[in-house]
Amino acid sequence: MSAAITTHVLDVSAGHPAQGVAVILSHPSGRMYEGQTDADGRISDWSEAFELEPGEYSLTFNVGDYFGVQKIESFYRSVPVTFFVSESASRAHYHVPLLLSPFGYSTYRGS
Repeated sequence: MSAAITTHVLDVSAGHPAQGVAVILSHPSGRMYEGQTDADGRISDWSEAFELEPGEYSLTFNVGDYFGVQKIESFYRSVPVTFFVSESASRAHYHVPLLLSPFGYSTYRGS
């Protein structure tokens, strides 16, 4: 199910969603899936569908290119977010928002 993991990137320095951020999702199987944030800063569907299974996942946000297009200096080139899906939660929905600025970021498990 491709919508079991979603993300939302908000550029808090500009006060709007971050459109055009390339994101790579690393799956416990070793496979990688790609996505790019839409006009609302969201990714709901990945490059292909996958099954949610227990294990370690990682989302890597390519924020350097996002700020580079805007000609804004940023400290981070990429932001990796690693999280764990337990066996008991393998059918849950995981939403991982990223609050972003050129010199800092914050993330959490959303709903």
